Amino acid sequence: MQSAPARVVTVASHAHTMGRMDFDDLHGERSYSGARAYNQSKLANILFTYELARRLPGTSVTANALHPGVVRTSFGAEDPARIQRLVVPFMRPFMKSRARGAVTSVHVASSPELEHTTGRYFANSRPTRSSERSYDEAVAARLWQVSADLAGVASTG
Repeated sequence: MQSAPARVVTVASHAHTMGRMDFDDLHGERSYSGARAYNQSKLANILFTYELARRLPGTSVTANALHPGVVRTSFGAEDPARIQRLVVPFMRPFMKSRARGAVTSVHVASSPELEHTTGRYFANSRPTRSSERSYDEAVAARLWQVSADLAGVASTG
């Protein structure tokens, strides 16, 4: 807030639509799945972003989340899942380059037209609706508190 006007831009993914917040096993210690953890983390990114936006009214700090698209990176290359090894090589020609994948991030971070836009989710540089779960304010507030507790910081607001 001391450097306002400022923007918080969170990279999420459309994979958030498959995410569920499992507060009883948040770290996947009882049952772990890489895909489930990824989807939950992307939903958490959006919930966090929306909660942050609600906590910053009148501060000239905005908070928005985005989906960069399916980008051709080495993400998941070490994933031993069979489906990952079989499907990704065929998908690569249809994936965005790293430069094209960065376009939405740069747009949300720097576009003058978004100077006052906050609490939104973007894909292809346009605002779009995120999943219904991502708008659950009670879950977002709980995630905020759990995160503050885990980080050992005071939760304000």
